[in-house]
Amino acid sequence: MSTLSSIAIFFIIWWLCLFVVLPFGVRNAHEAGETVGEGHEAGAPVRTMLWRKAAITTVLSVVVFVMVYGIVARGWIGFEDIPLLGSAKP
Repeated sequence: MSTLSSIAIFFIIWWLCLFVVLPFGVRNAHEAGETVGEGHEAGAPVRTMLWRKAAITTVLSVVVFVMVYGIVARGWIGFEDIPLLGSAKP
C-alpha cells in the first residue's frame, strides 16, 4: 500500500469514525434544563465538545486503520480464510 493510499484510507476512516462519535454525550437545552432564547434551535447542543470528539475520533481511527492496514498490506486475513470465498477462484 502506497503512502498516498494510506493517507486517503486514513482520512476516510477518520470521517466515518467522526460520524460515529458525534452523537455521544450531546444534550440539548431541554435536557440540560436551560431556556432557549428567541430564534435559537431547541435541539441544538448546549456544549458540542468538538475538541474532545476529534481526539476520540483520531484514537479510534488509528485503531481501525491499523486493523485495515494489517488485513490489506500484511495479509492477516486472506480470501482462503473467509469460509464462503475460500474455494472461489479469482
